Amino acid sequence: MKKLMNDPDALVEHMLDGYVAAYADVVARGPHPNVIVRREPKAAGKVGIVIGNGSGHEPIAVGWVGEGMLDANAVGEVFAAPPPDLILEAIRAADFGAGVLLLVSRHAGDVINAEMAVELARDEGIEVEPLLMYDDVSSAPKGQEADRRGAPGTAFVYKVVGARAEEGAGLAELLALGERVRDATRTLAAAVAPGVSPLTGQPMFELPEGEVYLGMGVHGEPGLRSVPFAEADALVAEMMPEILDDLPFEDGDEVLAFVNGMGGTTLMELLVVHRAVAAALEERGVRAHRPLVGSFVTTQEMAGFSISLCRADDEIKRLWDAPTRVPFFHR
Repeated sequence: MKKLMNDPDALVEHMLDGYVAAYADVVARGPHPNVIVRREPKAAGKVGIVIGNGSGHEPIAVGWVGEGMLDANAVGEVFAAPPPDLILEAIRAADFGAGVLLLVSRHAGDVINAEMAVELARDEGIEVEPLLMYDDVSSAPKGQEADRRGAPGTAFVYKVVGARAEEGAGLAELLALGERVRDATRTLAAAVAPGVSPLTGQPMFELPEGEVYLGMGVHGEPGLRSVPFAEADALVAEMMPEILDDLPFEDGDEVLAFVNGMGGTTLMELLVVHRAVAAALEERGVRAHRPLVGSFVTTQEMAGFSISLCRADDEIKRLWDAPTRVPFFHR
């Protein structure tokens, strides 16, 4: 696989150069070149929303900086969590006097570095609360949800919490709202083919010919099991009970539904997958509210998809529908 880049050691720097140049009306570089912030900051007295994450999964999370979602993103190196001092820079940039909510997708490096950044920020007198996000049903059994990985269903937290922060909600309310969305969300992924690391030029994992792996994480982490490659309807039929039965989702529920492409799967394929998801929801008596389909949480050209569902109440639906102005999440 050929990668369009210059110096691998400058890959993230060059990516961010191009990103800021392309979307200069919405985003800007912060006090550190690897911190991306809103071009027009929130008004004083509102809570800032921040996340730190490794590169290589774009457009998450750098593509979600802007009005109605993130205030700052600490961008780590490829597949590496940003260091605590970089996350601290993002926290500082998003402190408008009402505190900062730090979103943390549950992966070991992200959690450790975020915890250190929170302590550093509090030492400076910044009020900051971490929100640990996890939703991958394959990574720990039911009853051990807090041990699960963060997966594409974290998108619901970004959007819902970001919208409420824009309205002026306080830090405690936003933390509670984020926990409510997280606890109502379940995700399962299916990997069809590996992506190639831009640093090594090698596939990120091995997958036997004719097999699909259910539950594989964004870096090739293990999940549930491998199954024979099958038609889209059959594959979705294999996955949906794992998601629906875990919460569980029940007849009469209304959900946010998100079919995410991993980077190497076409929109044509994702829409075929969503067709099967919609049918499975209808059969269960569950109604989807304004579904989202597209490649938002990627791993280079890794082929496959994930299905995320969030049980939604009226407030969650309203905030999911709220307008936003970011480069890669249009409503």
